[in-house]
Amino acid sequence: MEFKHTSVLLRETIENLDIKPEGIYVDGTLGGGGHASEIAARLRGIGRLIGIDQDEEAIAAAKRRLEPYRERTTLIRDNYCNMRPALGRIGIEKVDGIILDLGVSSYQLDNVERGFSYKYDTALDMRMDTRQSMSAKEIINDYPESDLYRIIRDYGEEQFAKNIAKHIVTARKDKPIETTGQLCEIIKAAIPAKMRAKGGHPAKRTFQAIRIECNRELEVLKDSLDQLIDMLLPGGRICIITFHSLEDRIVKSAFRKHENPCTCPPDFPVCVCGQVPKGKVVTRKPILPSEGEMQVNTRAKSAKLRVFSKAEGK
Repeated sequence: MEFKHTSVLLRETIENLDIKPEGIYVDGTLGGGGHASEIAARLRGIGRLIGIDQDEEAIAAAKRRLEPYRERTTLIRDNYCNMRPALGRIGIEKVDGIILDLGVSSYQLDNVERGFSYKYDTALDMRMDTRQSMSAKEIINDYPESDLYRIIRDYGEEQFAKNIAKHIVTARKDKPIETTGQLCEIIKAAIPAKMRAKGGHPAKRTFQAIRIECNRELEVLKDSLDQLIDMLLPGGRICIITFHSLEDRIVKSAFRKHENPCTCPPDFPVCVCGQVPKGKVVTRKPILPSEGEMQVNTRAKSAKLRVFSKAEGK
């Protein structure tokens, strides 16, 4: 199956990355190489692109797409949370720009064997990195009802989370839940019939929640942002595209913290904490896809781009 993925907010991301032809740039969520190829095409001389992805199939697809730029491109199979040590191994400490596109790729959703989609009946998996041991199957069959409820409520923003978690636990007492089809039927049974007719597929939010938990997506993001901002050279930029309200909140909060890190009480006449801003938030409000892009690519609808610029001389 060909690795297909339409890069969301491509023009806006490339423009805000403010690419220097001889700079060093990292695409921490390489995917099929859509954003990366646009960056690589703008590099010259000692300019360099490093692409990171934990998905083996994404790395293979990006390698093909980036073939014209192979002399200035390095691909690494890893999670972007390991960016600092991964780049350290190839002699790079600081970079001019970083991008993260946190959406799951069209290829991952449409590849039946990966088990990301509720559209196909296949083995429950959802691992972005197939080397990891825990899959969606373990989450569905082993997590306590309270944890399933919390995950589906928070990560899926699903109003029937409590009932879905209850139905999952009841169903697995009879036999293990092993396929996406089984899980879909359980979710449907947990949602009132009149509500199932609204807002798309009834399993959509729960599948999203299980995927986020399986790949620790929010923890990885939260634990990585300070490190990524520290890796930027003066004037360097980080561009992050999110698709979930919790992701966007984490990014927004981290960017604001690094723009205004002062911890002094508001009534203090002068700052005494010694915390110095690391840069500025470029996007006061997130950049959203155009109407035209959303018509062409329905998966762009929930996308938001936020940008942070490292202070000069930092």
